[in-house]
Amino acid sequence: MKSEEVTRILENAIRIGKGVIRYGSVASYIPELAKADKNKLGICLYTIDGNQFETGNTEDRFTIQSISKVMALCLALETFGAEFVFDHVGVEPSGEAFNSLVELDNRSNRPFNPMINSGAIAVASFIEPKVSFEEMLKLARCFCQDDGIVLDEKVYHSEMSNVARNRAIAYLLESKGVIGGNVEEALDFYVKMCSLSVTAESLASLGLLLANDGVDPSGKRLLDSDTVRVVKTIMLTCGMYDGSGEFAVRVGIPSKSGVGGGLLSVVDGKMGIGIYGPALDEKGNSIAGRKILQFLSSQMKLHIFAKKD
Repeated sequence: MKSEEVTRILENAIRIGKGVIRYGSVASYIPELAKADKNKLGICLYTIDGNQFETGNTEDRFTIQSISKVMALCLALETFGAEFVFDHVGVEPSGEAFNSLVELDNRSNRPFNPMINSGAIAVASFIEPKVSFEEMLKLARCFCQDDGIVLDEKVYHSEMSNVARNRAIAYLLESKGVIGGNVEEALDFYVKMCSLSVTAESLASLGLLLANDGVDPSGKRLLDSDTVRVVKTIMLTCGMYDGSGEFAVRVGIPSKSGVGGGLLSVVDGKMGIGIYGPALDEKGNSIAGRKILQFLSSQMKLHIFAKKD
């Protein structure tokens, strides 16, 4: 596809995305996130052959929130191996909201998957004794090709002041034997990971790393192929909270959303996509970002099961 055509598609995608912003709302359960401008919107595409396309608010900083779960899972798989991780955290869609306790309390003795809060807090509890937050920050900068990533102190403190639900999840995990270490330290590590400041460009770079089998643009392998395969699979089945099934049918691109308005998408072997759009739908996903990805998937035949010409 020619550059001019991609640029035209992106411009139309932004226009379509802006048309649905009014139906969404910024996250309000974390006071600092409620300050975001819901009308911001940006999209960035980085292709494996080195092309870059972007339009809109692609350099605006926002907190990564649940998209950090992708990096945490990568690190856990690389450090502990899949057998250990999935002995403690499942791989099935939960069918519940991202911060639900219901499925953990009533249906299972382990979190359903690493893309919901219970699973991510469990993963954080494995990582925290082995990896300092400073090391995790360095890793995030490497994965995202962005040395500007820092801890957003305002969001971090805002989240820690409203952390009761995640604290309840963490202690429930301890009661079930999933967390064996210090609950408060694991919870703090999890919230700090969610409070990293990124851009749509950062997310596109992370997507490109995963699209290129864990190899960065310089040709250096940062992640094992098996790690990348597992992570992309879980992103496809669980990455959009309890809207993951519909998203897989309509869009068919492994993706992970965050309530800060970010969307990370991976078109295997082709490109990474990063989107910023803080107006969220009822599931907690960027409402404009979801619409944009559906349009791109259709126009560029990006669905994982789309018939190729």
